[in-house]
Amino acid sequence: MYIVTGGAGFIGSAMVWKLNRMGIDDILVVDNLSTSEKWNNLVGLKYQDYLHRDQFLKFILEGEDPFETEAVVHMGACSSTTELDADFLMENNYRYTQYVCRFCMAHGARFINASSAATYGNGEFGFDDDEDGIDRLRPLNMYGYSKQLFDLWAKEAGLLDQIVSLKFFNVFGPNEYHKDDMKSVICKAHSQILETGKLKLFKSYREEYPHGGQKRDFVYIKDCVDIMAWFLENPDKGGIFNIGTGTARTWNDLANAVFAAMNHEPEIEYIPMPETIRDKYQYFTQANMDKLKAAGCTVKMTSLEDGARDYVQNYLDKDDRYLRSR
Repeated sequence: MYIVTGGAGFIGSAMVWKLNRMGIDDILVVDNLSTSEKWNNLVGLKYQDYLHRDQFLKFILEGEDPFETEAVVHMGACSSTTELDADFLMENNYRYTQYVCRFCMAHGARFINASSAATYGNGEFGFDDDEDGIDRLRPLNMYGYSKQLFDLWAKEAGLLDQIVSLKFFNVFGPNEYHKDDMKSVICKAHSQILETGKLKLFKSYREEYPHGGQKRDFVYIKDCVDIMAWFLENPDKGGIFNIGTGTARTWNDLANAVFAAMNHEPEIEYIPMPETIRDKYQYFTQANMDKLKAAGCTVKMTSLEDGARDYVQNYLDKDDRYLRSR
């Protein structure tokens, strides 16, 4: 059994889709559907069963493995960078991940975990996935800190060579529609342009960056799941790895890519950034991808323009915008 926690979420459901494309449908989806629209991400995917995250936790804390687990792809977490309930993030993101990791180690199962580029904070120590340097990183929000804590725990426990913890940068693509304000700007831009013909971007508050010139490493969801599949197929590879393109692009670049994919002339309006996030705003992120390449991963990363075109024209412009296996 392959277990995907957060399996109805953005990256998790895309990973179920990828497993299906690999001919695998012996999958247990673990999530908390509640009243969200995440269930739409599961329609058309092939999997054996679904468990609520609390029920799954109860199973693994009992110490047995009724699932005959081959691997756990642990994407389940609260991914909101604005979540203020620190106790919730400690239990849901940090402690829960410890339990799942221990379960995998006890039963010889592969463990692939979602860390985050949010652990890098404002980037003052760079964006290198060198495990020796993770102690000095200073996340800017509690979400990033909850992810950082697990990486530190795994390092202290001597487990990093046995597991994989992936620092995702700015991921975009199909199946993110339920994420509300946490949706990618590409997804939001598509709606804005359809409604108004223009796109709003935040102004810059640093002289070295023009409005819309703030930079991010935008990575397409299909590349992310290709890399995770590579790690499943190469169980001897372990450690902390960045998942990005290795190239920082501006928000203006992203806007122009979306306008081009929609066959619209660019029209951008720069608006004030809320004061509540100005002090914690990242002006630059760029994944160092040397470590992943050195490990032997040959997944070719999709350019921002190609990713935006595929996302817009093959999903956002369609009546059915989801990744489907059947």
